[in-house]
Amino acid sequence: MSDILIFAGPFEFKARLETGLAPRTAETFKSLLPYEQKAIHVRWSGEAVWIPLGDTDLGVPLENQTCYPAPGQVLLYPGGKSETEILLAYGGVSFASRMGQLAGNHFLTVTSPLEDLVKLGELVLWEGAQTIRFALAR
Repeated sequence: MSDILIFAGPFEFKARLETGLAPRTAETFKSLLPYEQKAIHVRWSGEAVWIPLGDTDLGVPLENQTCYPAPGQVLLYPGGKSETEILLAYGGVSFASRMGQLAGNHFLTVTSPLEDLVKLGELVLWEGAQTIRFALAR
């Protein structure tokens, strides 16, 4: 079952909230839905798109953290060494910023269609920012 739908550029993805692994982050994110921003390509991390959130404080603890998300894993970096951000991996990622290595809360996993993740990443890389919207699945 998919908890979340992600509409990014011309693509639609189904995703699962990781409520068992990152309960506070998943619940906080769910409370923001529907949520819409622009996704841009990462600068230092590799193959991912991100949503910069500046100094937004969502009040979530560190939980289920990783520096190396797999394709389809969505992280929330709650701030600290760098700005708050959401990162969606589509390929190889070593999560970092100009301040160095970062670890983000893995709270959401894209379940399908995984083959469109690379297409999204390449679109953002070559064509620029794309609207991304997260909504509850019905």
